[in-house]
Amino acid sequence: MKTIKGQTFDEERALYGSNGIKVIDCVFDGPADGESAFKEGRNIWVEHCFFNLRYPFWHDDRLAITGSEMTELCRAALWYSHDIEITDTKLHGIKALRECGRVKMQGCDVISPEFGWSVQEMGMKDCSVEGEYFMMRSDRLHFEDVRLKGKYSFQYIEDSVFENCNFDTKDAFWHAKNVTIRNSIVKGEYLAWYCENVTFDHCKIIGTQPLCYCKNLKLIDCEMIDTDLSFEKSEVEATLTAPVMSIKNPLSGRIVAPAVGEIIRDDESSRGEIVVDG
Repeated sequence: MKTIKGQTFDEERALYGSNGIKVIDCVFDGPADGESAFKEGRNIWVEHCFFNLRYPFWHDDRLAITGSEMTELCRAALWYSHDIEITDTKLHGIKALRECGRVKMQGCDVISPEFGWSVQEMGMKDCSVEGEYFMMRSDRLHFEDVRLKGKYSFQYIEDSVFENCNFDTKDAFWHAKNVTIRNSIVKGEYLAWYCENVTFDHCKIIGTQPLCYCKNLKLIDCEMIDTDLSFEKSEVEATLTAPVMSIKNPLSGRIVAPAVGEIIRDDESSRGEIVVDG
């Protein structure tokens, strides 16, 4: 593997089509303002590098990035790439990851609106994230110890698992399918409307009007805080460990809670059973 160390690149496609290179302590910035530094590359290792130019990693295969920084000006950093590992790296440009597959991230700091659209087979561990529309239309995600702040997250995702996470979000998990969230905190308004086959297992759910219009929704020993007008038109099986502010017109299934502030039944199609077992 060829090693490139301590250099500065600012030209267009500076390392285009490279195969088998290790790039260490390099800077991608300068007056030429060139784009697409590593486009169409393979077998690339990047360590302690600084990226201040656009589109550095497009159509790459077998890519590892560690201890590096991508600034706000490093837009759309990784697109159409596969077999990626990113560790201890800052990704601060908009749309940093899209249309990629087989991705692993650990110890990263992400500040990136529209991050992770249409990504397949992605693992994320011990990362912090800020950004709207996070991971939209992605599938086969496995996240552990991820901290998120940003609206409209995980919409239209499928076949995914989230464990020990803390999500401060809004309109999250809309239209999600085949998803499990375990031992996590999910805070935000209008959680998981129109989802299908979604399970919350030992989670804390916070915010108004959650879990409406759902199919095959399950809650296992969850705590719901400030959750009014919950479960409207949903097919739901739920065991709750704390009082609920209000439940409105569950379509079918069974909800067991220690207390319910208000049960609203003003729709004749609402047949879901509500059991107060305090």
